[in-house]
Amino acid sequence: MPASPSTHCATPRFWRDAQLPFIEARSIADGRKVCYARHSHEIFSIGAITSGCCTYLHEKTSHGISAGTVVLMNPGDVHACNPLDDQPWSYVMLYVDAQWLAGIQQAFDDQASGVFQPLAATHTRSPGLFNGLTALYAQLVDPHLEGLAKHESAVKFFSAMQQELGGPLVLRKSANARVERAAKFIDERFLHTIRLQDICAAASLSEAYLIRAFEQRYHMTPHAYLINRRIQHAQAQLREGALIADIAQQTGFADQAHFQRVFKKHLAATPGQYKG
Repeated sequence: MPASPSTHCATPRFWRDAQLPFIEARSIADGRKVCYARHSHEIFSIGAITSGCCTYLHEKTSHGISAGTVVLMNPGDVHACNPLDDQPWSYVMLYVDAQWLAGIQQAFDDQASGVFQPLAATHTRSPGLFNGLTALYAQLVDPHLEGLAKHESAVKFFSAMQQELGGPLVLRKSANARVERAAKFIDERFLHTIRLQDICAAASLSEAYLIRAFEQRYHMTPHAYLINRRIQHAQAQLREGALIADIAQQTGFADQAHFQRVFKKHLAATPGQYKG
């Protein structure tokens, strides 16, 4: 999350990841010196005011908004957010490919055209969307989190956004054989980097559908299932006397400290304690 406005940092922070080309993030810790002319994007934009207040211009409307507000701009919407009487404010923004979002919409509607359907809401005080958006931003910029986990979180958040603002999403009839095929794909490759699109291709399911159906079947997301398989493998390796550092590297964790934190979270014991 961005620093407190008291740091007087007006320098924007940008995040991008080649593994997730459909989404980009930005934050400003102190927006008092940040002013925008009216502008628009070809992509979908969604932001959260994390502290203070500002003026939000959207098309022909103007609103005074404050911390806890989520703003939404469909592709092409003319907008601007600017300081209000030099009062401090901070925000996080996500810029999302509209075609990718159309895939989220289509996953739950057989009649969807495959073209992004604009949302009517321009801003909301929904606590669920605000908390979900700020949590997703924190996950995206976390250097220790795998691309699969970030991708998965993005799918879940935007599915929830669509459900709240774009109409109810009803999961189609379960496809257990395909979901089990997804789990088998993870079982066979859990020591390697796995992308969400690879799992989807193996199971012939869309991203949003896969995550919902996988959780229904296994009571955890594909990424959680992957981490669980890695921890199971680590346990076996520890019992055989392998070095903790070697196991951390082999199982794809960012570093040994990250491996130890995740291991302890799963087993309430450190790898060293488990090894004995």
